[in-house]
Amino acid sequence: MNIEFCPNCSSNQYVKSGVIKDRQRYKCKKCGYYFTVNKIGKQIDSYYVNKALQLYLEGLSYREIERILGISHVSIINWVKKYNIKRPYSFEYHSTYKILNAVELAKYFSDNKNLIGAGVIVTELGDKFMLIKWERFKG
Repeated sequence: MNIEFCPNCSSNQYVKSGVIKDRQRYKCKKCGYYFTVNKIGKQIDSYYVNKALQLYLEGLSYREIERILGISHVSIINWVKKYNIKRPYSFEYHSTYKILNAVELAKYFSDNKNLIGAGVIVTELGDKFMLIKWERFKG
């Protein structure tokens, strides 16, 4: 990470001043302030953020998404809050899902009885596929 200025006085006149906890330390020539490079936190790939939010909108619970993607349910809750995601609430339909590989997916769609229904969506999950199907509640 490039340092552009002192965080205390915004001067661009600074020198290296040792290493602390494997992080470079700097000293501002103008104000004498010591500072280090900010630590870069762990960041999850945006693919997984999008996939988690998509699955949330499809009706899966936080814990189900956690088990499928291997990402903490707390992170998913935080993303839902951060992006202000609201999922539609419906009593008529509920979703079910299956995780299939390519061969199982082809076999599933080769059966005509699986092609009739309220709706199906297929989404990629690495080397597997998730099939989400909506069905009306039996009342």
